[in-house]
Amino acid sequence: MDGGDIDLDRSMDRVLSARAEGRSARLDELLVSDWSKPGLALCLVIDRSGSMNGARLTTAAVAAAACASLAPRENAVITFASQIDVLKPMNERRSASETVASILTLRGHGTTSLAAALEQARSQLIKAEARRKVTLLLSDCRATEEVGVASAASNLQELIILAPGDDLEAVEQLARVSGAAWGAIESVLDVPRLLNRLMADERV
Repeated sequence: MDGGDIDLDRSMDRVLSARAEGRSARLDELLVSDWSKPGLALCLVIDRSGSMNGARLTTAAVAAAACASLAPRENAVITFASQIDVLKPMNERRSASETVASILTLRGHGTTSLAAALEQARSQLIKAEARRKVTLLLSDCRATEEVGVASAASNLQELIILAPGDDLEAVEQLARVSGAAWGAIESVLDVPRLLNRLMADERV
């Protein structure tokens, strides 16, 4: 996967084709660019407490592929509902296609332990050597247990939230108290545009 940028048309066509064939899309079907930036570590935190299928699955997969390309040396993926699952630890070497395939099998369930998920993201990023350590949260930020969420978010070096466009109240509130950057996702096609914009705003 060398050079270029995200080819949205081809990515979406191939993801849909792969799902129609009953298989997971490969990394090279989702992303063709090499956005690697030195000194960057990323932890993707995926909320799986609600309906995790269709567009939400594809959005999470595209975000994971982008994180692997942006920070190929140091990246982690966490999923959370009532419990936290470290899908890809920071210090584990695993192909991005394996991580994407795991994400495409997720199903939503349970309550939302957002504070614990953000604390786990911080724990993963502590292991990274990069100067810039970014937590990318895919969630509506409606925590079932709200105690400690603002504190956990504020303890992160940098937090970026990608949220469903039809449910932003809790996202805006968390961004205000924690200083997080955020963007609203209307469709999976918004993911690369938002990441380009929000990642360009380095505030540390």
